[in-house]
Amino acid sequence: MNISVSRRFTAAAALAALALGGLTGTSASASPAAAAAAPDIPLANVKQHLTDLQSIANANGGNRAHGRTGYKASIDFVKAKLDAAGYTTTIQQFTSNSAVGYNLIADWPGGDPNQVLMAGAHLDSVSSGAGINDNGSGSAAVLETALAVARAGYQPSKHLRFGWWGAEELGLVGSKYYVAQLPTTERAKLSGYLNFDMIGSPNPGYFVYDDDPTIETTFKNYFAGLGVPTEIETEGDGRSDHASFKNVGIPVGGLFTGASRVKTSAQVAKWGGTATAFDRCYHSSCDTTANINDTALDRNSDAVAHAIWALSGTSTPPPTGTVFENTADVSGGSADNIVQTFTVNASSEVANGAWKLRAQDKASVDTGYISGFKLTFP
Repeated sequence: MNISVSRRFTAAAALAALALGGLTGTSASASPAAAAAAPDIPLANVKQHLTDLQSIANANGGNRAHGRTGYKASIDFVKAKLDAAGYTTTIQQFTSNSAVGYNLIADWPGGDPNQVLMAGAHLDSVSSGAGINDNGSGSAAVLETALAVARAGYQPSKHLRFGWWGAEELGLVGSKYYVAQLPTTERAKLSGYLNFDMIGSPNPGYFVYDDDPTIETTFKNYFAGLGVPTEIETEGDGRSDHASFKNVGIPVGGLFTGASRVKTSAQVAKWGGTATAFDRCYHSSCDTTANINDTALDRNSDAVAHAIWALSGTSTPPPTGTVFENTADVSGGSADNIVQTFTVNASSEVANGAWKLRAQDKASVDTGYISGFKLTFP
């Protein structure tokens, strides 16, 4: 990569910045609020994660349960995705039922370390099946949201942390261990924990946790904007990992699409479906990739991202000043050349002055700033 420093903001560079702004639907006049809007979470990406988790289960005795090889392979799968995206990841070990368990924690660089917004999901299944709705669905949505943060080069005011919990099916063991290991001072830094457990049920309802009013309202407003009515979540109240955080005074919230409880006739009228269990395959061998409602998974995955963006705040772009230019391409004013050059050649983070370039994986660069213009590359 050939980058030189210029103290002027050339007309050609301005045109290139505006051209790239046009590629992303933004412009130099876009407000910080608009720039902080959450991206759409691609359903295909979330479903691919579920397919991969199904393959892991198939290769490891049909499940991804605590203490089984399928669970460790699931942790390794998620960790590899996050490491490649630029996260700082930590595997936390604990013991339950004489078997080693694992939590995976991923921190996105930046943000106020004294204000931490966390989202998580349990990654283990029961021993009787692959656990694709319970809880591959929540795990995959949180993973794809974390990857969307990286693709966007998002730099919120708060520090972002994501967690995947082990041994939830044995009594919230992994999340309880994580919270118990946090010193009181660290617990105080958690401004909120968002939990996602079963968000793609095949006969779905749309349930919102009512534990914290701010988080609850964030989710309710999102679904109201879609014209989708919600109800307060009661079936899983206290039965998922949010309870581990709530019990020590951390604000919590989350989403749920229903488990073994039967959908009422009033709920059928509200959401469609049938007056049967929200998830007839709950804790069963048929909880496979065929046990997912795509519409529910898509809506809830987008809601995960919406809440992360809405509750974490945003930092404004750097002010105008020193301009870092790619002399071969910016000075030529070709947005396409800029995209091509950075996509092929960038392999590390460069941050200085008014320019920030972050390579998210081997073949893509996501965001940068030229003199206050936000540029997004594919």
